[in-house]
Parts: sequence; C-alpha cells; structure tokens
Amino acid sequence: MTKRKNVAIIGGGVSGLAAAKAFDERGHRVFGFERSHDFGGVWELSRSYPGVQTQSPKDLYRYTDLAMPDDYPEWPKGPQVHAYLHAYANKHKLARLFQLNTNVLAMDRRRDGQPGWTLTLKAGGAPRTQDFDFVTVCTGQFSDKNILTHPGQEAFESGGGKVIHSSEYTDPEAVNGKNVVVLGGSKSATDIAVNAAANGAKSVTLVYREPVWRVPYFVGGINFKRLLYMRAQEDQFNGWGRSPLGKALFTAFKPLIWANFRGLETLLKLQLGLKKWDMVPDGPIEKDASCSLPIVTPGLFEGFKDGSIKPVRGTYERYEEDHIVLTTGERVPCDLSILAVGWKLGVPYLAKEYQEKLIEPDGQYRVYRLAVNPDLPDMGFVGFNSSFCTILSAEMIANWLVRYADGKLANQPTETDMKRNIEEMLEWRRKERPAAKVYGGLCSAPFHFRHFDELLSDMGAAKTKRSNPLAEQFSYPNADAYGAFLASTPQYAAE
Repeated sequence: MTKRKNVAIIGGGVSGLAAAKAFDERGHRVFGFERSHDFGGVWELSRSYPGVQTQSPKDLYRYTDLAMPDDYPEWPKGPQVHAYLHAYANKHKLARLFQLNTNVLAMDRRRDGQPGWTLTLKAGGAPRTQDFDFVTVCTGQFSDKNILTHPGQEAFESGGGKVIHSSEYTDPEAVNGKNVVVLGGSKSATDIAVNAAANGAKSVTLVYREPVWRVPYFVGGINFKRLLYMRAQEDQFNGWGRSPLGKALFTAFKPLIWANFRGLETLLKLQLGLKKWDMVPDGPIEKDASCSLPIVTPGLFEGFKDGSIKPVRGTYERYEEDHIVLTTGERVPCDLSILAVGWKLGVPYLAKEYQEKLIEPDGQYRVYRLAVNPDLPDMGFVGFNSSFCTILSAEMIANWLVRYADGKLANQPTETDMKRNIEEMLEWRRKERPAAKVYGGLCSAPFHFRHFDELLSDMGAAKTKRSNPLAEQFSYPNADAYGAFLASTPQYAAE
C-alpha cells in the first residue's frame, strides 16, 4: 500500500501545475504555493514584456492531454500561453490546490524528527510554519532577477536616466523618443530591441558580449522543428554514457556528422548574414547547442539592415550622463538601459547546509535525472530539466518524481546508483560537453529523446516509441504519443 502524503508544490507556473496534477491524481494531499497573484510563472502577464512569444512551436510547447487551440499561431504570444495554462488548471481543477500571494521564506528538515520538511510561509500576515512529507520545488530557472550594477549608475539615474531589468519592460510607451540600450544576447534581449525599434525609440543599441548560434523559425524555408528536434539529429551530438558500440558508430560516422553541421552553419551564415554583423560564433554549433541557443526574433536582422537597431559587441564599463561607455571605448547615447541578463538559478529559501549538498563549487547541480539529490531526501525538482519542449519535459519529470517519492518506479534507484550517475554526468558536462554546463547543468537539450527514454524506462512504460519507425527517428517529440506512453506505465493510487 502507498501511503498518502502531504506534498508541497512551490511555484504555480508550467512546472508547478504539472507537479500538482501528477501528485493529486495519485491521491496525495497537495498544497501549492505561488508568490504571485496568478498562475503562469514567466507567462504571468505582469512579468511578460510586450510581444513575447514562445521559442518553441505550439505542438511542442504543450501538455500531453491538452493541445493549444487551433486558432493559436505556430508560435503563440505571451497572453495566449497564459490563457492556455489557465485552461489546463481549469481542466484538472488545480486552483483548489494552490494558495496565491504566498511566499516561501525558509525550508528546513522537520523539527519533529519525522521524514520531510518544514516550510516557513508568509501570506499577508505574520509568517507561519507547516510540515510536509515531501516538497516539490517548481520555481524553475527564471525565478529571481539577475540584477547588475555598473559604475556611475547612481548618477546616471539621478540625472534622469533609467535602468530596468528586462522583466520590468511592460509598457512600450516607455521607449518613445528615447535612446535605448539593451544589454544581452538572448532572445529576450533581441525581442525587446525589436519591440523598442517598432515603438518609436530614438535609437536602439543591442550590446552583446559574444556571438552565439541563432536559429530562425524557418531554416532555408523549413520549420526548424523538422530539422533540429529529431532522434536522427540528436544522435549526432556527443551524448553521455555511450556504449562501446555506440562510440564506434559515432567515430565511424564522424565525417558525415561534421559535414552535416558545417552545412547547417553555412546555411545560417548566409540566411542571416552573420559575417556582415560580426556575429559568427567562435565554436561549432554541435558543441554549443544547448538551452541557451536562441531563436531569431523576427525583425532583428531587418532592424540591423535599416539601421533601427545597432548591434555592438562588448559590454558596459560605466554610465555617464546621457551615455554608456562600453568596454570597447565606444560611448553610446542612452536614456533607458534595459538589462536582459537573465535570472538567478537557485533555491534561496533552502538552508545553507543543504544548498551545499545540492550545488557544486563551480555552480553545477548534483541531481539525478535532473530531479532529485540523494543527500536531500523527501524533496525533488520539476522544471530543472530545461529544454526546447519545456511543458512536456515538466510533465514527464513530474510523473517520474511522484513515482520516485512513492517508491513505485520500476527501476527505483539506490543511493549508490544515484551518486554514481551524478558523478558520471558531472564528468561528462565538465570534460566531454561543456555546453551542457549552462544553467547549472540543468538542461536536457538537445537530448530530449534520450532524457525521456530514461524516464519512461524508470517508470516501467510498456510503450516508449511510436509504431512508425520513420516518424520516431525523423520527427519531433509528439505530445499525444507521450501521453500514451505515460498511460502505459503501471498505475496506482495512494491510500
């Protein structure tokens, strides 16, 4: 018999909703805590910048049992994704499980000596504590703003200049008639630069440190999901734990693999004009591809061509009155500085002694299957397995995690198993695939199929691949198919 647990779900975004549904449908008592006034996480409307849309096509960015509406565009806008998440919450009656406007202040082992954790919570009044048998951290990788400051900033702001984080850019009227400088090279940076240029900015300068490979929505006229999201392509990257036969095959096909990626690079250089804009990356695409691979914002390179957006390689050195001085020595006019420098990854409410068990000195996370740490029992993570199909990834790991918590995995790992695997994966990231170290090593891209295969095998799925071998090998992950794969796992309910 599986004992019913009191389970805390921290976060009400994509991952929190997936986790709440997974634990609730197994019969556990779920207590969700979301610090905002609404579901949605990064898609909650007050956190979204104007014009934001998904990087992934809508048939990749979805839960297994709910497709996005037919009238949504291929790459839905932020408000559409927010509405979709609400539709999912309504379908599974998840609102009853969550307490909104509730902050988690601290997390420590239970004081009564029982397995589990004590959360210190605050919602309006004085802080309170509550004990849980299991805690699922679903705050993902975009929870706390990464705030940078530079010399001269205080005087710059006192003189009328403004400095904001990209998440605070919610009103396009703010750029009208202003000299805008955007710091960063991610998709959020390029989205904001394009939006500012389209909304009356006097000038827009995009300052980026290093060029990275960028992928347009259509590569040579072909939707990129049909080129990059398939097993046949995934197998050409240097994945972890290859068997001797796998290594031999990889070596044998290395010339063809090399030619394939050089062809893709050539196509991207020509299509985007990367050489003209000094934006050809130093490293090969097969080594650099990871969760940090940005999708090209429509209008970005057009803005470079017509002069409405000026790309500059470098970074900030200091602020001066009405200007920013870059490390290149160039002085850029600036009234509004927008820092698109990402988010801090971490679990700040977790006591320091436990954070040290979770995070290596170089920032890499010690997690098995990107979900659990054997030295931190009775807790797990959903949403740490970042990928190019984030919602599906969250749902897969949520279903794995509830079975792990209940001891119901077909391949339930021992502490020794987990620690050995963690060390092997750390070694792989550090020595064989440095690109996998981004986001603390919590990225399954570009190895979506490999990651899902491991999870389904652990769960004892009777079906793990589509019946059509060509579709399985040469098509992108199919959410409906993964719903069927999950349904083929052994079912049970807590009592």
